[in-house]
Amino acid sequence: MARGTQLVARRVRQTVGSFSNGVGVLSAIARHAVTGSPAEIEYKIKDGVNVVIPNEPGARVPVYEILVEDEYRLDWLTEDLRADANVLDIGAHVGCFSVAAAHLLPQARVDAYEASPTTSGYLTRNIELNGQTARVHGNNLAVRAEAGTLEIADYGAASGHNGVLHLDEEDVPRVSVPAVSMREALTVSGRSADIVKIDTEGGEYDMVLGSDPADWADVSKVVLEYHNLPGHSWAELEEFFGRAGLTVVDRKPYADNLGLAWLSRGGTTGPAPRP
Repeated sequence: MARGTQLVARRVRQTVGSFSNGVGVLSAIARHAVTGSPAEIEYKIKDGVNVVIPNEPGARVPVYEILVEDEYRLDWLTEDLRADANVLDIGAHVGCFSVAAAHLLPQARVDAYEASPTTSGYLTRNIELNGQTARVHGNNLAVRAEAGTLEIADYGAASGHNGVLHLDEEDVPRVSVPAVSMREALTVSGRSADIVKIDTEGGEYDMVLGSDPADWADVSKVVLEYHNLPGHSWAELEEFFGRAGLTVVDRKPYADNLGLAWLSRGGTTGPAPRP
């Protein structure tokens, strides 16, 4: 109970401190808990980007993790990048990472892939909301080792659990979506992505391990959330990236075979510790 209370208090502080419409956001969340409306909510980052999401707990969490807490360490990922860098976002959800990267790098190109049809609609809307359609390219596509189709669990409402990780659960809503190859995603702009972010609820193993290490030759940094998918382990991913010339510079385990990892090429140090 104490931990839950602490989280609520932190979220309230973050909402008021980070969003220009923080009081309105808190009001909308409270009303939704009682009446079920408003169905959507818009977050307006102070001196930053805006995102619209379903007014549901599972959709709200990534907004705070990415736009407030910088969970993926976008600050580190974008250090020393060329001005016209290519950013690849696989598992883009509603677009928080993509629009934040484009805001931080005003000449960069961002290619964003979101497999869930229900979630990708919000990705498209948020790219448009931030006036980034010329540079941020949203795709309602999965990424696999080879192009084809992919069956995923799709809980709707921009759930953070959409993916292959929960397909063994009873009565899970499923959808099959078109998929591009990892190689195609890495080079969709005509040259290699410079930085790659992957968070795909178990899909990381197929797309990464089934690709060719040579496909990653020009990628300088990667941040990846790895998951406890039966039959696979973080060690497989670390070994693959080692063959691709990418070294683990930091790792944040959450539980057994679940966590975040940052990798870089050429001896770059990892993200600085949080203050």
